[in-house]
Amino acid sequence: MSLPRPPLLLVTDRRQARAPLENILAAAFAAGCRWASLREKDLPEPEQIALARALHAVARQHGARLTLHGSAETAKAAGVDGVHLSGGADAVAARNLLGSSALIGISVHTPSEAARVPAGTVDYVVAGPAFETASKPGYGPALAEAGIAAIASATPLPLIAIGGLEAVNFRGSLRAAAAGVAVMGGVMRAADPGEIIRELLSRLRA
Repeated sequence: MSLPRPPLLLVTDRRQARAPLENILAAAFAAGCRWASLREKDLPEPEQIALARALHAVARQHGARLTLHGSAETAKAAGVDGVHLSGGADAVAARNLLGSSALIGISVHTPSEAARVPAGTVDYVVAGPAFETASKPGYGPALAEAGIAAIASATPLPLIAIGGLEAVNFRGSLRAAAAGVAVMGGVMRAADPGEIIRELLSRLRA
């Protein structure tokens, strides 16, 4: 399964959001983002499913894709476009459950973790934190460009860099062989999420 284009992943965090997630995602999609993932793991599963279904409807209106950070079972129940798994999760079981059309990714933090990801089963890996991040202070250490490059070299899968990425610094992650970038807090906290997305996409295309 190929990654959505452009390769910009917006990850949700309702605790940082200045507006309802439906409004933020609608603004991001209208600005050109074509991929978002619901990451609200603290919610009870029924609430995650209900929220995912609502956001998926917003995504469909814009020709975008919505995945879910969590379990494959929750993603299937919500009817979204795929799942993003925590490191060490059973990707083969997720693929068997969700089918060949699902977009499946997994988090990695080291080259050795990346090398163990089954390339024939998973579509992409997310590596981070690329830089120090306000969304998860103290979460790290930051990989920086050298760390991103080392992980990218350990797997044939596309790598999405995450953590502290803003328009001013994510070009370095792309130079380090990342296939794309993921953003969260900067968009969630923005007064105008669409403006932030447009700036990121402009830098991504430059």
